[in-house]
Amino acid sequence: MVSLRIPRYQLWSYTLKLFLLIQTQQVFCNQRYKVGDLDSWGIPTSANPHIYTAWSKNHIFKIGDALLFLYPPSQDSVVQVTQQSFNGCNATDPILYLNNGNSLFNITSEGEFYFTSGVEGHCQKSQKLYISVGNVSSSISPSDGPSASSPSYPTVFGSIPAGPSSSSSPEVPVLMSAAFVFWICALVGGTI
Repeated sequence: MVSLRIPRYQLWSYTLKLFLLIQTQQVFCNQRYKVGDLDSWGIPTSANPHIYTAWSKNHIFKIGDALLFLYPPSQDSVVQVTQQSFNGCNATDPILYLNNGNSLFNITSEGEFYFTSGVEGHCQKSQKLYISVGNVSSSISPSDGPSASSPSYPTVFGSIPAGPSSSSSPEVPVLMSAAFVFWICALVGGTI
């Protein structure tokens, strides 16, 4: 009969490697955020005029993430602008112009990013988005919209990340790690 016993030093080495792999999996995951969740990219309604301000405050963005702007291409567009153009709703000299209705903006550096509609008059109706990536201080004042405690709206479009939550249930990597450590302890202790 073949013995399946592994020397303890190798077992601990494999255990440590697997544990580190599980823990670092979360670090390398990039997210694709659908701007506005259910509301997509369009002029905010009178019932929710600060949707984009609230939406960006409810998400934590990092390098490697992407913003997905969905809109009818014949009716709207997205432009990335400077802070000055953002504050003055001036889209005449954009940094980036997107108009295909399914526009993806990849976050490749830390900093502050400003977006608005490229259609005349939409920015003045609050169709604009500010996001902050990394450790940068906000240059947008708190009076620009509701606080970070604004409600988040559920989505039916699949796995759109809702950012960190105050839920009491641990994340999957934590549960997997705990189960794995329990299994190893039981294996080493000889109960399996």
